[in-house]
Amino acid sequence: MLRSIKITLIIAIASLHLVEAAAPSGAKPRPRDNVKVSPAREKIIEGAMKYIASKQKSNGSWGENGMELGHPVAITGYALIALQSAGNLPGEGPHGKTVKKGMDYLLNIMGPDGIYGARASGQYMYGHGIATIALGELYGQTRSKAIRSKLERAIKLIIASQNPQGGWRYRPMVRDADISVTVLQVVALRAAKNAGIDVPQRTIDNAVKYVKACHNSSSGGFSYQPGSSPGFARTAAAIYSLQVCGLYDDPLVLKGSKYLFANHRTSQEWYTYGSFYAAPAQYMIGGETWEKWYKVVGDSVVKNVKKEGSFYRWDAKGRSGVGPIFSTAVYTIMLAMPYHYIPLYQR
Repeated sequence: MLRSIKITLIIAIASLHLVEAAAPSGAKPRPRDNVKVSPAREKIIEGAMKYIASKQKSNGSWGENGMELGHPVAITGYALIALQSAGNLPGEGPHGKTVKKGMDYLLNIMGPDGIYGARASGQYMYGHGIATIALGELYGQTRSKAIRSKLERAIKLIIASQNPQGGWRYRPMVRDADISVTVLQVVALRAAKNAGIDVPQRTIDNAVKYVKACHNSSSGGFSYQPGSSPGFARTAAAIYSLQVCGLYDDPLVLKGSKYLFANHRTSQEWYTYGSFYAAPAQYMIGGETWEKWYKVVGDSVVKNVKKEGSFYRWDAKGRSGVGPIFSTAVYTIMLAMPYHYIPLYQR
């Protein structure tokens, strides 16, 4: 399957020029690695794509059960990024129709204020961030006019919602912020900037200040909010957000990478969520760091996959798993990262 859609690699490579343009002029090239997707892992990725596609609802959204059903915007964003990670774009690839349908769902539910759907959920800025990342990547690789107008609307909301601390919370313009919601908005801004959408530099600079304020100097990790305890998922989110802001080789990023290795435990709370950020963070460091991460974490991920016919999936574990679509999307993205299809994951 993946070999049949090599044409999309041309689009991905072309979009790398946008990534380079958005990065600081002094950024070093990503160290090379020898990571390849084995035939066995390729089969799992293909089966996971089939599973995700099979779970799409008639309106184009995703959400299987539990927490997923309450957050269709966020789960749809994760599903779309997972499908893109293996080269699927609207109308292109084995799951091109599925991607188009999911994209249309997000575009159709966006209101004039840039919010996806109703504001009923108290956590709508979280879903807003991941959905905007998905649309930003789709626009960057397709240049669809239908996406651009809505993407600009979503980005304007993010910029306007940044609070005085430089971060974001679950609702716009509140006094406090947290690393979880902040990183999603930062990554969304970077995806949009890569695609040519205007993003004020002061917005990025203020976000960097907030993220760095969450650093715990004694451990090398990062906390949910300044002054609180560091953790695996929080650290992964923090160093990834610094990297997409161009601070690839910042000492705090390298310390955070070591923290992730030292505190890697699959049983911990929010492990799956943390893996969504840890994989691209270690990938962008590259070289031996990424080789080691992909081997150790990849082996663990493969060990826990479930097979049903031609489908492969990962079940949710506690709150950190959220649901099977979320878990499957996150681990598929991680396993497929050596394909280099997601421009956002490149330096």
